[in-house]
Amino acid sequence: MRRILRPSLDWLLIFLPATIVYHFAFPDQGTLTFIFACLTIIPLAGWMGKATENLAERTNEGIGGLLNATFGNAAEFIIAIVALRNGLIDIVKASLTGSIIGNILLVLGASFLVGGLRNREQKFNLAGARIRSTLLSLAAIALIAPAAFHHTVDGMGTMNEVTLSVWISVVLLVSYGLGLLFSLKTHRHLFSGSFGTVDEGDGGQAEDSNSTHEPWPLSRAVVVLLGVTAIVAWVSEILVGSVEHAADTFGMNHVFIGVIVVAIIGNAAEHSTAVLMALKNRMDLSLGIAVGSSVQIALFVAPVLVLLSHFVAPEPMDLIFTLPEVIAVGLAVAITSQIADDGESNWLEGVLLLAVYTILGILFFFVPAT
Repeated sequence: MRRILRPSLDWLLIFLPATIVYHFAFPDQGTLTFIFACLTIIPLAGWMGKATENLAERTNEGIGGLLNATFGNAAEFIIAIVALRNGLIDIVKASLTGSIIGNILLVLGASFLVGGLRNREQKFNLAGARIRSTLLSLAAIALIAPAAFHHTVDGMGTMNEVTLSVWISVVLLVSYGLGLLFSLKTHRHLFSGSFGTVDEGDGGQAEDSNSTHEPWPLSRAVVVLLGVTAIVAWVSEILVGSVEHAADTFGMNHVFIGVIVVAIIGNAAEHSTAVLMALKNRMDLSLGIAVGSSVQIALFVAPVLVLLSHFVAPEPMDLIFTLPEVIAVGLAVAITSQIADDGESNWLEGVLLLAVYTILGILFFFVPAT
């Protein structure tokens, strides 16, 4: 009974029936429906993280990070597809930007902060981190190039912008596939990682919980992962359908909703799991989740959405992002590459990443609505 009554994010699951009731019985209460849907996705994403963590324990850090990033991004991907079908392309593009900067600034920053407070200094594979930083740089280039073309032709090459986006998307998908081949096969030793040891500064009381944790059976982890993903897909559709009401109520522009709100909710699984892994001093896995998720969003999810938009959206989506979004991604990639370039992390570096994220969040909040 004490275990049932202890504080837990699972208590937020009470908002699942509330979301259903308000969605069907009170369609005019869109703001409350949006809030309830957001609160519902948080514990569901947590269960996705638990299931993925148990799958990761049966593999190495590289595959574990890929699994968590993939299923963590599933909610984001589902929300984006639903928004595409509803013609909310601006929110889709903003959520992609938000996912990229959110994972490498918010998630990685929180991981460095929490892990550093417990373990003083933490180490990770420098070669693997540099490869991920290079992939992030490719993502930044893929955003800057179309924006530069757009401003060069002064908006007169709309059809060429769509074609340009398709070709760049193909290049990104090929690059992502080759990146997987590199990290999972030809150079997997750079990403396999190892279980960290907790720094002696904590008095030796914080042993890695994996030493006593019994992994779930494979069948249970897979069933939970698939089941929760299906529920997240359905709740995401409700969330997207009520986002306009929330925007009007809180005075938020579409860019802020996409970059901050939808991105944080859609990637809640990585947020919790990456921080938990840093707390256990498994920094290769934590880095693989946070940075790997941004790489996957930029090199896989974004180009797939561009191609899918030709079939499911009212109009094709391109890779022309706003100037604040392009600058934000460029700055986020630059500071993350700089901080991760020594193979070590500490709590102050986490604070700096979180400070940059906060500054960008303030910027997007004050961006005028268009």
